[in-house]
Amino acid sequence: MRPGLLAGFLSVTLLAVVIVSLGLGEVDIPPRAVAGILGDHLGLGGDGFTTQQDAVLWSIRLPRVLLGVFVGAGLAVAGVGFQGIFRNPLADPQLIGISSGAAFGSVLGILLLEAAIGRAAGPLGAFAGGLAAGAVVYSVARNQGRTEVVTLVLSGIAVAAVAGGGAAFISFISRDQRLGSALFYALGSLTLATWRTVGITAVLVAVGLVFLPLRARALNVVLLGDREAHHLGVDVERLRIEVMAVGTLVVGATVAAAGVIGFVGLLIPHGVRMLVGPDHRAVLPLSAIGGAALVVGVDLLARTVASPIEVPIGVITAVVGGPVFLWLIGRTRREHGGWG
Repeated sequence: MRPGLLAGFLSVTLLAVVIVSLGLGEVDIPPRAVAGILGDHLGLGGDGFTTQQDAVLWSIRLPRVLLGVFVGAGLAVAGVGFQGIFRNPLADPQLIGISSGAAFGSVLGILLLEAAIGRAAGPLGAFAGGLAAGAVVYSVARNQGRTEVVTLVLSGIAVAAVAGGGAAFISFISRDQRLGSALFYALGSLTLATWRTVGITAVLVAVGLVFLPLRARALNVVLLGDREAHHLGVDVERLRIEVMAVGTLVVGATVAAAGVIGFVGLLIPHGVRMLVGPDHRAVLPLSAIGGAALVVGVDLLARTVASPIEVPIGVITAVVGGPVFLWLIGRTRREHGGWG
């Protein structure tokens, strides 16, 4: 499929799920009312809506939908970056422990630093925790100049278990209301979306959305192998450090805002590659759009499928992503001729 055609399809899909998400819920808001509310707040004028509809859409649904857009786009491009530097389609932010490390760091940051530095404590702690987790996994999985597939996955699972358990333990025993429920970090949700959260997340995710496409050509060269990339002028280790740092910043921002939402960085990049090929110049922007559409769509399903009960987003992505992950394990093993 041509990248332009896929970009058009994903963009229309994203727009459709955004419009439906803004209007659908316990308080139904017709499309005309949605347009009127948005127009009124943007200074363009609008009518045909009630005060209740205005409050629900502008204060609750729109921040939630926008947060879903940034979280989905961020997780997807981070997944592409990690898979590119590791040359491994299994390198999802959750599976290699970075998401859980970010959750643990966010919990500690809120507890220890929020009084001193304010709202930045959560994202800053998440970045530090995710970076530490990624460094541990990378150092364990690296052997004789290459990253072993099975070691990457197993070390990621171990780090995720320890970090996730630490975050849950602190959340359960702490009396601090700022942490909310431990399940928020473990399963992921957009329920805490506010305009402030959207602003912070948008700025941090934008770093990845701008930086990673600038490294697309280098990531393409790395696909040939470290030695070949070095001969072609790519500083592979520096590229890995840069992508790890930026990807972790993005994942940390999404975890601090929405908890751990797994498999987005696995499902979307893989699907895009199947349709347009491995060129990162196309895969990165297309994955950003696809990730945004996926998270907004799953959030819509999560808050309507069992209404009035809201299902955590991470539950739905795990149900879909788990089987895909098992299939990818089998495919990767066949392509590599076994684990080595």
